[in-house]
Amino acid sequence: MSAIKVTVKLFAVYQEVYGTSELILEFPENTPVSAVREYLITEHPHLEKWRDVTKFGINFQFVEPDSKLKDGDEVVLIPPVSGG
Repeated sequence: MSAIKVTVKLFAVYQEVYGTSELILEFPENTPVSAVREYLITEHPHLEKWRDVTKFGINFQFVEPDSKLKDGDEVVLIPPVSGG
């Protein structure tokens, strides 16, 4: 199975934890977008509390967690944010 590369744009808590606004990650073909979140939680287990409230976007479109990634996709993880 081939690998695909995706650009992950980080916001809010994800950006704070990683100290950057963007990651380039590699996954197998047909990986669901939710796998990006799982990867980040595996690397930083304290992100677990954001698992059920994080929304997903691919290429400027909100998507469901089971949406499949394609090579070159731009992924965003959108946790709830507060403030104004």
